[in-house]
Amino acid sequence: MNISFEIVPRSLEAFDTQYAFVQKLDDGINIINVPDIQRFETRSWELATRIDRGKFRFIPHFRAIDFKIDGSELFRIIEDYQLDSVLLVSGDPPEGLKRAYYNTDVVDLIRVVRQRFPALNIYAGFDPHRQGLQDECDYTQRKADAGAMGFFSQPFYDHRLIEIYAEHMLGLETYIGISPITTQASMNYWEVKNKVKFPKSFRPDYDWNVEFANSVIASAAAAGLNVYFMPIRIDLERYFQRINLV
Repeated sequence: MNISFEIVPRSLEAFDTQYAFVQKLDDGINIINVPDIQRFETRSWELATRIDRGKFRFIPHFRAIDFKIDGSELFRIIEDYQLDSVLLVSGDPPEGLKRAYYNTDVVDLIRVVRQRFPALNIYAGFDPHRQGLQDECDYTQRKADAGAMGFFSQPFYDHRLIEIYAEHMLGLETYIGISPITTQASMNYWEVKNKVKFPKSFRPDYDWNVEFANSVIASAAAAGLNVYFMPIRIDLERYFQRINLV
């Protein structure tokens, strides 16, 4: 089983701090996943030079709306940074006009990148909360048909939902998202912004989230799935000292 750790590049200093923390963990973490966020100056792929790629697989995110459909600029980045893995997402609507953006569909971008790089590890995302299950599974299949060989999910908070999606992801390298929520304000945000429907047993505290993460790791290992940690504004030491990574 693979375990990925997402580091948000708020700044180079913040990235280095979290990367140093990951290196202190045991050998359970073997992938560093870096999102590309419009409001930050550092682009995801630029972190390739700050990671020991002999120890960690490096998977930067690319937003489809940032690239023309011909993929030429994306091709150049993949070659210049010698990337062997990418995660292609649609991208949130632009905030202002600081950067150019395009009406590039992520499915189309996956297809052209696959055609250009037949051996590249191309991943895509899926979100169990944004639309109905059947629609999301159909969307995931379209990405797989275009050339995605694996998927990273938005965070889950319900084992029952994981089991349902796992049945539909057979044959694909799938990473189950885990993002601890430890305050009521964060829980409210996920409910409103990301349309998460929490189980009645959910509690926004460390104990519930640690227990849930450990049970997801165990069940994912048994089912041939992988795990994707997205820690946001938490005490990393307090949380991960109780996580069973191996």
